[in-house]
Amino acid sequence: MSRSRHTEAQIIAALKQVEAGCMTDDVAREQGVGKHTILCLEGEVRRHGSGRGRRGLRDGNGRLKKLVVELSLD
Repeated sequence: MSRSRHTEAQIIAALKQVEAGCMTDDVAREQGVGKHTILCLEGEVRRHGSGRGRRGLRDGNGRLKKLVVELSLD
């Protein structure tokens, strides 16, 4: 599997531009990728969600669980 030249933040920013109504062709040209790449990334995000969002939820849930346990023991 090839490594992406773009960071996750750049990918998310490009997808937000498309979501806001910018033309996919224009966003792809700015990022230096093909239109098909943007469309594939949109599909991946829809299917799997963004990794950072899920990780953030897991971390937040873990912190909340620890707080509940600590309060239960007191």
